[in-house]
Amino acid sequence: MAHLTGPAKSRYVQDLFTRIAHRYDLMNRLMTAGQDIRWRREVIRRAALHPQAWLLDLGAGTGDLAREALVQQPTARVIAADFTLEMMRAGRRPADRFAWSAADALCLPFGTEQFDAVVSGFLMRNVIDTMAALREQYRVLKPRGRVVILDTTRPRKNVLWPLIWLHLHVIIPGLGMLISGHRDAYTYLPDSTEAFLSAENLAARMAAAGFKQIGYKRLMFGTISIHWGEK
Repeated sequence: MAHLTGPAKSRYVQDLFTRIAHRYDLMNRLMTAGQDIRWRREVIRRAALHPQAWLLDLGAGTGDLAREALVQQPTARVIAADFTLEMMRAGRRPADRFAWSAADALCLPFGTEQFDAVVSGFLMRNVIDTMAALREQYRVLKPRGRVVILDTTRPRKNVLWPLIWLHLHVIIPGLGMLISGHRDAYTYLPDSTEAFLSAENLAARMAAAGFKQIGYKRLMFGTISIHWGEK
């Protein structure tokens, strides 16, 4: 389903995450051998939150980045936003010290220059218009505000490519079927990874959206990247 575009892709992605919401965190831990926890810590470190900073966790899912933000900066004012209600329901906890908001990444219901940082985890490859999503993140950031993006990225073909292919196309769908019962959801993941922008192209689009001081690093044999930039 990675070939879908426009509203058809939007509906598919929303339905997909609705179906896997209650196994989403477990699958993330298994697929990444727990490394996603470390990646999220780095995302928040790169957001450079100061006391009382306003943070938007966009495409928040079950709220992992929002919670990590409050571990690193307990006085931050955090909003976790997602367009799949079932993901937010699955993640919501009585002890949460942040707000939840339904939001479309292409048309954010927030004011211009409202946030000191915008972070996202595995959002950008799922939006139907990456430039529109980046421009919205730029709009809601304050001057000198920071954006940090964690996502899959198109892997380079090298000596490790056969093992990477095996992990993406055999192990992940197999785990997805075993844990969630939805093999198609975890077939979409590797397909969308290979169809998504390269790390270099995402950085170029960030620049086109207006961001400066852009950098990125690849992780997990080149299948994951963290990008950052400043308004």
